[in-house]
Amino acid sequence: MITLALSKGRIFDDSLPLLRAAGIEVRDDPERSRKLILATNRSDLRVVLVRASDVPTYVEHGGADLGVAGLDVLLEHAQASDAVGGIPLYRPLDLAIARCRMSVAVRADFDYARAVRQGSRIRVATKYTQLARRHFAAKGVHVDLIKLYGSMELAPLTGLADAIVDLVSSGSTLAANQLVEVERIMDISSRLVVNPAALKLKREPLRALIDAFEAAVEARR
Repeated sequence: MITLALSKGRIFDDSLPLLRAAGIEVRDDPERSRKLILATNRSDLRVVLVRASDVPTYVEHGGADLGVAGLDVLLEHAQASDAVGGIPLYRPLDLAIARCRMSVAVRADFDYARAVRQGSRIRVATKYTQLARRHFAAKGVHVDLIKLYGSMELAPLTGLADAIVDLVSSGSTLAANQLVEVERIMDISSRLVVNPAALKLKREPLRALIDAFEAAVEARR
């Protein structure tokens, strides 16, 4: 049995056309079903639904053979995992779905460029503490990181933080909360990630699945 880890929402929705192109149909609709393990039209393949941030953990520890996760989640997980001697995951393919960017945003009345120029210590709220720490350290910017898991835009509005590091798509949420994007850190898309041990034990079926995904991605270019 091959287990594929996906998260609900945009990644799941954007993954479905790729799965179909690879000849895989998910039998259940996660929006209508409470099931967390979904059958497919292949008796040897199932889909497990987990939180987006948990996909790398499931794949790393063998709860899933492979998964789809955003580059943001994978890089954040990789840095945390390296710190405790975790096993690097195999990332064979950029699926080119769920595109967005990771950026720094502040209140419209906060002079971010001046604060950086003057060497001020900036309070930054984010759930991407590993990536934010590396980004600001590379720039020589002194920051105090505040870990949050949601409603990131509230942090500058309430005075909790001067800036946030978060994912931005259209920018409409920032604008609606009087925030402005002041620095683009990196472009993000979702990647296929594979457990190295599973690739050795189930090499043929997993390699065939990776190749099918790759052909589906190429066909969409």
